[in-house]
Amino acid sequence: IGVAFPLDETNVFASTETVIEQAKSNLINLLLTVPGERVNLPLFGVGIKQLLFENEINLIQLKKKILSQSNYYVPNIKVMDVQLKRSEDQQTLFVSITYRSLLDGTLDALQLNFN
Repeated sequence: IGVAFPLDETNVFASTETVIEQAKSNLINLLLTVPGERVNLPLFGVGIKQLLFENEINLIQLKKKILSQSNYYVPNIKVMDVQLKRSEDQQTLFVSITYRSLLDGTLDALQLNFN
């Protein structure tokens, strides 16, 4: 159906085989894309990696951005919960998202760690 994310040496040309797998891949892509990076969609993306170099991250604003972006750009899922935590040394951001597929009601979760 589409390209699986993230791309790496073992996943360079792997594809998703179900709509549910593609929705998860689209959510990961949304989180990793910096706004302005995608051609013809200048508002697409959360840009989490870009935030890591900020002195302070407003976790409430980041959560709101993840919710609004996912509602708009990944309409076949419903985000149920977003958990954001910083490590004690403030060097790592832990992102945990629980969501439900609107196609079949499947509940799934995504955990990404950024440092």
